[in-house]
Amino acid sequence: MKILALETSTEFCSVALYLDDKILTQEILAERRHSEIVLPMVQEILADAELTLAQLDGIAFGAGPGSFTGLRIACGVAQGLAFATNLPIVGVSTLEAIAQQTGEQKIIAALDARMGEIYHAAYQRLAQHCWQAISPPMLCHPQQAPSVVGDEWHGCGSGFDAYTQELSIIYTKNIHQIHFGHHPHAREIAQLAIPKFTDGTDTEPANAAPVYIRNKVALKENER
Repeated sequence: MKILALETSTEFCSVALYLDDKILTQEILAERRHSEIVLPMVQEILADAELTLAQLDGIAFGAGPGSFTGLRIACGVAQGLAFATNLPIVGVSTLEAIAQQTGEQKIIAALDARMGEIYHAAYQRLAQHCWQAISPPMLCHPQQAPSVVGDEWHGCGSGFDAYTQELSIIYTKNIHQIHFGHHPHAREIAQLAIPKFTDGTDTEPANAAPVYIRNKVALKENER
């Protein structure tokens, strides 16, 4: 199976090409240049693999949560490429993607959502590239993060980087280790897309959409 994956939900921009258990990746600290660099990165990684878009089996993208603009870029570019080549497309949770990075079995994933909030979910691994949501993705203040049962949990994501103390207090009896410095990457987006393509849950390009979770981008002056 040959899968192209895009991830632009943070200040990083990454692309990955899954080629029958081999993965080629590129990542750039893009800041606000995602829309300028993501297509050249796609062209370069395909050229390195000596492949064309038409030779792929599907396209995956980081669906969110994350930066509103970044999510729209990944979804829009994936849709355009899929329309052009008549390929199936799937969106993959960015919270699952950072859970996938750790190699552990029980993950509390948290992404910094700004404005004093985090995107939060808890997962348990079912298979190599498959997770069960124990606590579904949600937006909350770190001090109000939902509880989990048991120990041997691992924390990861920029939410833990930004709110280490607050989340450590919440999960003092649950977390075995916090993994710092993790952000969503196209490599894990590609891995997690494999079972989606295999079981036929891919989406028509027109139906692909970002998962925002938050409804507001900024606080009003009187809310700050």
